[in-house]
Amino acid sequence: MMAWLAELWGGERAVVEPASARDVAAFAQIHHVSFHRGWGEDEFERMLHERNTLVHRLKMGRKTVGFAVSRMAADEAEILSIAVAESHRGRGLSNGLLLTHLGHLAGRGIRTVFLEVEENNQPARRLYQRAGFSVVGRRERYYRQSGSEALDALLMRRDLS
Repeated sequence: MMAWLAELWGGERAVVEPASARDVAAFAQIHHVSFHRGWGEDEFERMLHERNTLVHRLKMGRKTVGFAVSRMAADEAEILSIAVAESHRGRGLSNGLLLTHLGHLAGRGIRTVFLEVEENNQPARRLYQRAGFSVVGRRERYYRQSGSEALDALLMRRDLS
């Protein structure tokens, strides 16, 4: 799938691969502009060293333009965060990143994956629904905004087995 995207976007090939400590600055920058409360480099570095955390990077050419992070426990996982740089959104890259990440989780024996998504984040909800996730719950006032408003989160689930 990523090959046709490369042709469409000028020959750069999208590659999903295991992340390394060299990626933490790019991850922190992407996360900061993608979410209300961005994670810092120290948080990404810590996750990269945890045995129960799986982190992938999305590269276009030599540039890291996205990531996916999951925490695993027994045969379940939770996607903690997934993001693509603003300059690379709208190209279908997040779908390939998510599906590749899910494939690696399945390869590690994960049978069920959960995530939370802001209720009014329609692009993310569409991505997850296309990937086979369904809504299984709601967390009221889960996401805090910079002001006083808090937004609900939807709890989503997908079985990999």
